[in-house]
Amino acid sequence: MLDRQPHPAAEDPGFPVTRGPSLATTDGLASFLQQHHAHKVGRHFTPLLIVNYLCLFVGSVSASLLSKYYFTHRGSSRWVSTWVQSAGFPLLAPPIYLPYLLGYSERRPFSGFTGRLLALSAVVGFCLGVNNLLFSWGNSYLPVSTSSLLLSSQLVFNLILSVIIVKQKVTFLNLNCVVLLTLSSVLLALGSNHDRPEALTRAKYFIGFFCTIGAGLMFALYLPVMEKIYRRVYCYAMVMEMQLVMEAAATALAVVGMASDGGFEEMRAEGDRRFDRGPRVYTVTLIFNVVTWQLCFMGTAGMIFLTSGLTGGICMTALMAINVVGGVVAYGDDFGGMKIVSTALCTWGFCSYVYGLYQQMRWDRAEEEEEERKRSALSAVEDGMELTPVVVPRNDNV
Repeated sequence: MLDRQPHPAAEDPGFPVTRGPSLATTDGLASFLQQHHAHKVGRHFTPLLIVNYLCLFVGSVSASLLSKYYFTHRGSSRWVSTWVQSAGFPLLAPPIYLPYLLGYSERRPFSGFTGRLLALSAVVGFCLGVNNLLFSWGNSYLPVSTSSLLLSSQLVFNLILSVIIVKQKVTFLNLNCVVLLTLSSVLLALGSNHDRPEALTRAKYFIGFFCTIGAGLMFALYLPVMEKIYRRVYCYAMVMEMQLVMEAAATALAVVGMASDGGFEEMRAEGDRRFDRGPRVYTVTLIFNVVTWQLCFMGTAGMIFLTSGLTGGICMTALMAINVVGGVVAYGDDFGGMKIVSTALCTWGFCSYVYGLYQQMRWDRAEEEEEERKRSALSAVEDGMELTPVVVPRNDNV
């Protein structure tokens, strides 16, 4: 079974949420689904879970399509694309400070932050900045559908790294999913000659291919690492505060890169002359990129805190199919041959994994019901023994 350790409590945790059960084992998602209702300790748990997944859904799909829109209409700066992925961190300030300023919470923002936690947030933020740059390089060369299918391999890396970092047990379900998703990416690479745009060279295509794989690997590392860090965090408000620090660090990295590479002057020239939709559409594109990326990252962080890194990875993988469809519908990406087979294998691996967890959930539930029945029967027997009067035989000779 699971390690069902309760999340540390606090007197006034901002948003008082107790995390779900630890998903550090292969039965994690199943046990989470099974015990979901039992872990609604705080009244904010369910609304936060729904809101975070909606942020993840809307942010992931929209950000991917908007990033491709930027490059499709002659946007060319990968540093600008990297910058917009994290520059929305000031948007987190209102939900962090308003509850305290309006008297809804007695917890002062950033209270409980240790130097170590701040340093960890900054280091992870710099790594996210590198991940954002890799994603920008990959997305500038690859069709959205291809990029999405490659990023689905992050679940493979997530499972492997979770074994190392959070000691996750490997079972047939994990191995089956790993093999199918890996085979999916290999088939996608083999069919690359039929998928490249006409102006894209083979070398640039494979640069984009490996940059996207690298982004998936770094994001897969981010998930279990943050799961471990969040064990030191006792409320959702601290998650938002850590996210603000991480995004600020990632933005600092992007700003340094832009300053050293002439990115700010390039942004101005790009909006005025090169972007074929005009400066107004260019500005709106960047603004919506900033907002949607912030939704995506905040939704991911919330899912990790409320559930686990594994659940976050599974949710991200589930959204890849939506990104593939979005790329085909919005940009007319090719969707034939190897890509169809690759998508089918990806879907097969994901669905079989979720179905296996569902079966495990049913078995666990049956076992718990049987144990509860036995406990109830034993309790009834003990109550009967306590209520049965003890008759002492009378001795008339005394």
